[in-house]
Amino acid sequence: MKNIFKNTIINKISKIAVENNFDVFLVGGYVRDRILELPSTDIDFMVLGDATEFAESAAKQLKTNLDAVYKKFGTALINYKEYKLEFSSARKESYKKDSRKPKIEFSNLEDDLSRRDFTINALAVPLSNPEKIIDLFDGLKDIEKKVIRTPLDPERTFDDDPLRIMRAIRFASQLEFQIEPETFSAINKMAYRLKEDKVVSQERITNELILILKSKKPSIGLDLMYLSGVMDYVFPEISTMAGVDQTSAYHHKDVFHHTLQVVDNTAKISDDIWLRFAALVHDIAKPKTKRFVEGTGWTFHGHSEIGARMIKKIFNNLKLPLNKLNYVEKLIRLHLRPIPLSEEGVTDSAIRRLAAEAGEELPDLMKLCRADITSKNPEKMKRFIANYDKIEKRILEVQEKDDLRNFQSPVRGEEIMEICNLHPSKAVGTIKKAIEEAILEGIIPNEYDAAKEYLYKIKDDILNNIK
Repeated sequence: MKNIFKNTIINKISKIAVENNFDVFLVGGYVRDRILELPSTDIDFMVLGDATEFAESAAKQLKTNLDAVYKKFGTALINYKEYKLEFSSARKESYKKDSRKPKIEFSNLEDDLSRRDFTINALAVPLSNPEKIIDLFDGLKDIEKKVIRTPLDPERTFDDDPLRIMRAIRFASQLEFQIEPETFSAINKMAYRLKEDKVVSQERITNELILILKSKKPSIGLDLMYLSGVMDYVFPEISTMAGVDQTSAYHHKDVFHHTLQVVDNTAKISDDIWLRFAALVHDIAKPKTKRFVEGTGWTFHGHSEIGARMIKKIFNNLKLPLNKLNYVEKLIRLHLRPIPLSEEGVTDSAIRRLAAEAGEELPDLMKLCRADITSKNPEKMKRFIANYDKIEKRILEVQEKDDLRNFQSPVRGEEIMEICNLHPSKAVGTIKKAIEEAILEGIIPNEYDAAKEYLYKIKDDILNNIK
């Protein structure tokens, strides 16, 4: 353990503590991460005494300012270079049933460590002796055994602050740890508390879900959410996929376990959280569209379109940023479209249509399509990947040749109205659509002059038919 808790900023804080006669400890995630040899720039300091007073001294010595002060909680924040420094007074907490806002009472080291969520986060290192680790709840042993466990009674821990339920699963997913059986049982029993009014905000629950999706192997956390019953409260649309059987050349697991594999496959090739989220929800409508067809088996006709239509409500429920909605909708809507394009005889117009609809999301669409292959048969996998290689090459060629990124008619609506002497109306849209169709069918190139010439050619017939 020697010197793993020493760096330039900690050395400076340690010197400031000595000069100002404060007992200061490293606590929480920074201690855990350093033991696990993980990088961390968030450093938590626990102060015996007034942490805000100490933080003011630290800010002055570091020639910076306090970024936030919460006197009631005895907490202050400093952003210093690449570090986020949090200073908190040692305290104990008590909770009311209908709120996760604690009643704070400043206290001692033991009380402060006992209020921590998990033993692996209940370790302290005195700055006066950084080679010593204070471990009152066997956190070091739990780190060694890769176990998530609460310092005190787990039911009380989760009842006091239900968000800790999501944090337990998130840590298990991020660190690839196991949740200790008694703690897991308490999660199952207390999961309903996550959805009780005014206890935990949806934003904080969703943030933990996003952190699970950011894990190296997100399926660990997602599966724990399902097995513990947490998914029923947090994301019931995912829970309903469990037990929905599917059998095809591409899929052999039920929809839920297939989805976990797709998310993991996506995580192997991309850190983009919204691509991972799209992987999580790409088959969200399969439970609604499941039908058995004699001689064919289970079918899910229309699940990509219906799934895309479900996403806005899901975004609203989870309070996800709406600027990512169109991206996720598009990937769900199009995720089956590339598959038939590998067949012989597919026209360039079919390729153009997909390229135009996918636009800038085409590379991510193809990543999702590849991740969606979960067959365990190596020969089938090889064949499917070869097909996607062929499809992707052809789509990219057409997209590049025809300039179909974010495709729309080169002649805009305003010009159509001026040429045709029209006001805003259905006719304008009909003409614009006809020009776009001509480009996609290869009748005219995707160029302004050709599109304008075609407009003059078709406008009278369209307007006469509309009248």
